[in-house]
Amino acid sequence: MNMLMEGAVLLGCAVVAVPLFQRLGLGSILGYLAIGVLLGPSLIGFISEPTEVLHFAEFGVVMLLFMIGLELEPKRLWDMRLKLAGLGSAQMLLCGALLTPAGLWLGLELPAAALLGLILALSSTAFALQVLSENQQLATPHGQSTFAILLFQDLAVIPLLALLPLFADNFDASTGSGWAGVAKGIGMVAAVIIVGRFVVPRLLKMVARSEIHEIFTAAALFVVISTALLMEWVGLSMALGAFLAGVLLADTVYRHELEANIDPFKGLLLGLFFMAVGMSVDVSLVMERPLTVLGLTLALMVGKVLVITLVGRVARLKLAEALPLAAVLAQGGEFDFVLLTAGMAAGIFDQTLTSLVISAVTLSMAATPFLYRYARKFGAAREAKRPYDEDFGQEAPPVLIAGFGRFGQMSARILKTQGINFTALDPNITQVEFVRQFGSRIFYADASRSELLRAAGAEHAQIMLVAVDDARMTTQIVRTVRQQFPHLKLFVRARNRHHAWELMELGVEHVIRETYASSLEMGNELLVAMGYPSARAAEVVRAFREMDDTMLKSDFENRHDPEALVTSAKSAMEELKRLFQTKG
Repeated sequence: MNMLMEGAVLLGCAVVAVPLFQRLGLGSILGYLAIGVLLGPSLIGFISEPTEVLHFAEFGVVMLLFMIGLELEPKRLWDMRLKLAGLGSAQMLLCGALLTPAGLWLGLELPAAALLGLILALSSTAFALQVLSENQQLATPHGQSTFAILLFQDLAVIPLLALLPLFADNFDASTGSGWAGVAKGIGMVAAVIIVGRFVVPRLLKMVARSEIHEIFTAAALFVVISTALLMEWVGLSMALGAFLAGVLLADTVYRHELEANIDPFKGLLLGLFFMAVGMSVDVSLVMERPLTVLGLTLALMVGKVLVITLVGRVARLKLAEALPLAAVLAQGGEFDFVLLTAGMAAGIFDQTLTSLVISAVTLSMAATPFLYRYARKFGAAREAKRPYDEDFGQEAPPVLIAGFGRFGQMSARILKTQGINFTALDPNITQVEFVRQFGSRIFYADASRSELLRAAGAEHAQIMLVAVDDARMTTQIVRTVRQQFPHLKLFVRARNRHHAWELMELGVEHVIRETYASSLEMGNELLVAMGYPSARAAEVVRAFREMDDTMLKSDFENRHDPEALVTSAKSAMEELKRLFQTKG
């Protein structure tokens, strides 16, 4: 009952706090951390043993690595080998060397300080990938580089754990077991590869034939948890074992089914892991030695940002990519807790030092979402200083396009076939760099800024298409254009019916709902598939479109009255039915 009570309180706090933090723009991770700090032993004390929660919650990281492995086929992983070894090793060695003085400052001898530097060089896989995922940056160059470095760091945990006895006072007695552990670890990795490649797919095939969904879920959990436990048994990273299992199953037919079954558990356990990290913060120690904790946090983050930015630039990443790469990896990692605890057990670190470092690592995690957001904006702004970003030239085409994603590009291609010139503006520097290769007149610019619109020729243009993805940004751009360039004829992409009404309030006459035309086309195809003659299907769709367009305008006055909208929809549908019954 005690475990159920703790679980209920943690879930209840998460349900309230995480959406609130999301709404405030702080991200889900900070919400989980805040819950952990609040409920941990340093404040309320509802959870008295955060170590036990952290150990259990590490399975969230395990499942995250398994999911990542499912996305990487062995061939793709092999293709990443140069980036993995080059970026990863450079980051680990340089960060470790730069952070060694932090250990000396805390009173360690040089060997132990060097070990602490390498431990602090590790970053949080869970935090970094969650931040990238929330910002939809996993597929970007810095997202891919982040993954390569994190994967190398997970691999580096193996030798770091094996080498811990070499730094202990009982070095002579423990050396043999250390090297034996390395051999045991290599043997276990080989065993996981063999079993994952040849045995597990056959097991999943047998389970799939039973057609019992919950048994397949049980099998998926069994594969992940058993692999993780075997790795822990030989003293290796549980997450590494899960990752290997995922990679080996990535090119099987069960990949998507495994992903769907594991994903709910991964999300909940990751949230629990972040809460457990927050519980680990010793608030009293932070209050007693705030300058030490803050100094260590700053040294950790500043040092890693400098090194990783340099490594990224040497690897030929643009500044707009190198800075976010450094920011998302600037924190300490979850494996820091494991290595620091193991180092304390071996007598390398004392309790006070371990608590100080854990507090600094946790603070660095809390700062990561803010630092990443700032780094993206700062990097993009620096890239924007290049000549073509604000120098739009003398030509002022008749059409401006704000947002050059799939929607904007399709309209632009139609204009291009007719020889109609346009200027496209997009705030995504990666997209701008890519599209410019094909000769399109596109510039890095925020279309909500009136001075950039003026520089792009808005005063002389005739038409502006607003095709950005974000509804709030769309509305902001429309307001700016209506105030500063009222002569422009606006064609605006609307997210849905309610967004269309919001745009109509601003005086936009040409509102295009983004999925409207394709939905009508699909409806036409469905009617034909049901046996309707093509002409009849086209007539039905045409009549429905006319009715819906009329409703969009007539319901505009009642847009804030749900009952009136329901009544209008029912009467319009009845009228349409009567129309076709008359024609029939």
